[in-house]
Order: sequence, then C-alpha cells, then structure tokens
Amino acid sequence: MEAKDRWNAVFIISLSVTLGIVLWGLFAPESFATVANDVFNFLIGSFGWLYIWAMFIFVAFAVFMAVSRYGKIKLGSDDDEPEFSSISWFAMLFSAGMGIGLVFWGVAEPLYHYMQPPVGTPQTPEAAIQAITISFFHWGFHPWANYSILGMALAYFQFRRNAPGLISSIFVPLIGEKGVRGPIGKTIDILAIFATVAGIATSLGLGTLQINSGVNFLWGVPINSTVQIAIIVVITAIFLGSAITGIEKGIKYISNLNLGTAFFVLIATLLIGPTVKIIEVLTTGLGAYLGGFIERSLTLAPFGDAGWLGGWTLFYWAWWIAWGPFVGTFIARISKGRTIREFVSGVILVPALGSFVWFAVFGTLGLNLEMAGIAAVGQNAIADVSTAFFVVYSHYPLGQLISIITVALISTFFITSGNSATFVLSMLSSDGALNPSLIKMVIWGLLMAALSIALLITGGLQTLQTASIVAAFPFAVVMLLACFSLYKAVSEEDRPLKK
Repeated sequence: MEAKDRWNAVFIISLSVTLGIVLWGLFAPESFATVANDVFNFLIGSFGWLYIWAMFIFVAFAVFMAVSRYGKIKLGSDDDEPEFSSISWFAMLFSAGMGIGLVFWGVAEPLYHYMQPPVGTPQTPEAAIQAITISFFHWGFHPWANYSILGMALAYFQFRRNAPGLISSIFVPLIGEKGVRGPIGKTIDILAIFATVAGIATSLGLGTLQINSGVNFLWGVPINSTVQIAIIVVITAIFLGSAITGIEKGIKYISNLNLGTAFFVLIATLLIGPTVKIIEVLTTGLGAYLGGFIERSLTLAPFGDAGWLGGWTLFYWAWWIAWGPFVGTFIARISKGRTIREFVSGVILVPALGSFVWFAVFGTLGLNLEMAGIAAVGQNAIADVSTAFFVVYSHYPLGQLISIITVALISTFFITSGNSATFVLSMLSSDGALNPSLIKMVIWGLLMAALSIALLITGGLQTLQTASIVAAFPFAVVMLLACFSLYKAVSEEDRPLKK
C-alpha cells in the first residue's frame, strides 16, 4: 500500500513536469526566459480580464458564504472543536499566506508608486496617498479571499464529507466520484501541484534576493549567484527539518516565532518612525481603499497602456492564485472544527487588517524620508526593490539592529513558506494523506529549491514573475468552478440548516 501511494500517477506526472522545467531552466536559460516572456505577454494581453473578474468573484463569494445561513455550517462534524488555538491558527495561516512578500514590498511598493504612479503627478501628496491605497489593494481582501475559496471548500469536503485532502475532492458535486478518481480529477491535482511549486519558487526567489541584499548592505557580502544558491541550500535544509517534524511541532513553533518577530519589528518601527503620521496614513488609506473598492477591483486598461497593470495588479492576482492551492490546502488542514463564518472572518479580515497596518507603517517610513528630500530612497526602490527596506532603515535610530532582526525575519518567513509548501505538496501527491511520507517531503523540498535556483539563474525577478502568472492561468478557472461546486454542496445540506 505504501509503495502504491508513494508512486501514484499524480506524483509521477507532477514530479516529471517539475523536474523537466528545472532542467530546462538550468541548461537552456535563454530559451526558457524567451518562451516564458512570450507566454506572459499573451496571457496579459488576452486574459487579463479573467484574473480581474476571478479575484472579484472570490471576494464576493466568500462574503456571501459568511453572511448567509451557510455561515453556521461547521468545517467538520457538529461536535468537532478547533485543533489549534486562535493565535497559533493566525500565526500559521499568516506566515504561509503572505510570508516573504510583506518584508520585500513593505517599503518598496509604496515608494515605487509614489515615484511612478499609474495616474497623476509623481512625488505629490496625492501620489503618496495613491501609493498607500494601491498597496492596500494589492495586499488586502483580494488575496485572502482567494485563499479562502479552496481552503473553505477543501476543509468542508475533507472534514465534513470525509473526502481525501485533494483539490479534486471539491468537485464531487460536479463530476461525481468516478470523475474525481479519473483523468479529470488527476489533472486538477497535477495543476494544483504545479501552481504551488511555481508560486512558492517565486516567493523563495524573492526571499533569497532580499536576504542577499540585506547581508550585502549590512556586512558587505557580495550579491551573486553563488551566495544566493548558498542561501537557498541552508534555508532548504532548515525548512525540510521543520516540515519532517510535522505541523504540531516544527511548523507551529516556527510560525509562532515568526509572528512574534514580525510583531516586534512592526511595533519597534511604529515607535521609531513618525508615529502620528503613520496613524493618519492608515486611516486615510483605509478610507480611500474602501471607498474605491469596487471601482479599483474591476479596473482594466482598454484604451491605455496596460504595462503597469500587467506588471503590478495582474502579477499580484496571478501570484495569489498560484499560491491558492498551497495556502488553501494548508489552511484547510489547520481549520477543522471552525464554522464557515468563523473561517472567512479569520482568514480574510484579520490578516488583511495586519497587511494594512504593515504597509501603513513601513510605507510611511519610506515616504516620510522621500518627501523630506532624501531622494536616494525613492530611486533605490525603483532600481533595486530588494534593498529598499535596508536603505530606509539606515536613516532611522536603531536601524542596523532592526535590519539584522529583519534578515532573521525574512529567513523565518522563508522557512515557514517552505515547510508548509513541502507538507502540502506531499499531501497532494499522496492521495490527500494528512501525514504524508518523509521521502516525498524531501523530494518536493529539494525540487522547490532547485526550481528557485533555476529561475534566479535564468533572469531573476522578471522570470519569477512570469513563471507565476503562467502557472496560475489554468487554476483561475479551476477555482471559479470550485465556488460553484461548494455552493451546490452546502445548498443540498439540510440537517445543519434545519437546526
């Protein structure tokens, strides 16, 4: 039984595809970059509208499920209680869902949009508010609603209907048990694995770039492929070790440590920086974000240049979708016993609020310097976003100390993303087993590290972005169908509603 599970069709096919991409990137980097760029331009030009509509539908569907009568349904049997405390639950889902991106873009993105806003005059008070609002939009309700779709559906079918922990299990109401076990179901699971590998490789690549930039800025360590490969190797060894110990031990403890470190850096920055201005920016940014939510959610560029939209909003939406199978599966695994209403509130509202505070604090930190005339800060955010955080901190008290702590924070984010993804990939390729084999964890961990190295070698951040968008495209359709399948299932469930 173990041998059959270890070498099932989903595992063999997804492993072969991933290995092929790694080898292609390593031995023919120019060809890989050219093809990826061509596919990227085609998808953005022809199907940008699909990403926009999909993400908006995810938000609307999650809100509907929470406020409707279906919100009372438990993700598990009626007498199940949550497996983890709320603090540990938030720590694990936040670390897995955002991770390295918050530190990478927390300072750089608001500065970038302030220097080069999509509309209006750059480097004005209006551009500053627009920059904060755009950052809130990219890191607010949409990504977490995206995660909630598969997480909610998978937890429902896995813990209430006793289905395997596979993405394909969600589609039983649409294609039946036979369809799920056949080629259609296996294709869905393979797409989920591929999207997860590409999304995580993107994040690990970003984290590697920023760790390298941080140690270069602090201690003069050179920025080159050799150092970046060494960083990936060391961090991979650590996250594999924590993944092997399981969720209850390694993953939970590192996530709690990660959340504590992030909270310390956040509070320290709030006190060191312009505190009053940060509070005002948070308030004003929230007002602008909520006031223009629907308009911004459905904005495309039919009569203008779509370059900014493709490089920012569509990249983010594709990135979140690519992370959807991984984060959704992981959140489902740790959410047994919670109601749908509690799940949606915990997965969307609380983390989104954390993102708003994060970007208000760190965005204001950078904007405050730029508007005070320290022009090198804004130019650096455009030239090299991976060093923007450290350059900004060098102008504040205790900047070097907090920068050192931040390098450690990036490393723990790297570890939490890697160990969670390793666990999830092993689950998805083990017929949904809640405790997959150690061999698969090691294999997937090493392959993710290899893909990150391959993508960095072939073109750095641009290739990472491209790979993420390409991987996410087919899964956007899968997730839209998942909404319909979950609604069909809960609408047919009479017992909890009659209660």
